Amino acid sequence: DQTLLHSTKVEVIWTAIPVAILVCMAVPAAKTLVKMEDTRNAELSIKVTGYQWKWQYEYLGKGVSFYSTLAADSNYARQLNSGIDPNTVKDYLLDVDHPVVVPVDTKVRLLLTGNDVIHSWWVPDFAVKKDAIPGFINEAWFKVEKVGRYTGQCAELCGRDHGFMPIVVEVLSKEDFAKWLAGQQQAAKADAATTTAPAATTAAAL
Repeated sequence: DQTLLHSTKVEVIWTAIPVAILVCMAVPAAKTLVKMEDTRNAELSIKVTGYQWKWQYEYLGKGVSFYSTLAADSNYARQLNSGIDPNTVKDYLLDVDHPVVVPVDTKVRLLLTGNDVIHSWWVPDFAVKKDAIPGFINEAWFKVEKVGRYTGQCAELCGRDHGFMPIVVEVLSKEDFAKWLAGQQQAAKADAATTTAPAATTAAAL
């Protein structure tokens, strides 16, 4: 006959040790998850709107807004019977005409939405992937510590040309970003003046 041995002490130990390990893992993991969703104290806020098939970036409170679409050389090369070898195109399908520009070492808050269907703003180097949903605002943030060029793509199947709406983020020094922003603001004011001038002339003539 076999006799089963029972030890309450051993059972408590083999239960307590895994529980302690799980608690030690859960606390920092929970802190990280909370931090990932904490968009407070952002130094720059950008509204990102997904379209079929491009992105719009609005620098909130800065008076700067523009669309970002697939770079012309990639767009030409991807056309059927274009006669262009895609291998000869630099950053084929990964470049845009107007990249989003941000300063280095700055907490950037994104407010993401969609204009038509669901899109998804994804830049792997930032560990950011958020859906852009029509009628809804999602939030995300990132802070880049190194100047450079970072690429991503729409990660949601959003229609026929889903594969042709890449994301490019140019991270500049704070000084260079300030110069870039000032240039964009000046250009926006000039465009606004050009747009309103004909209307004012017409009104005066009437």
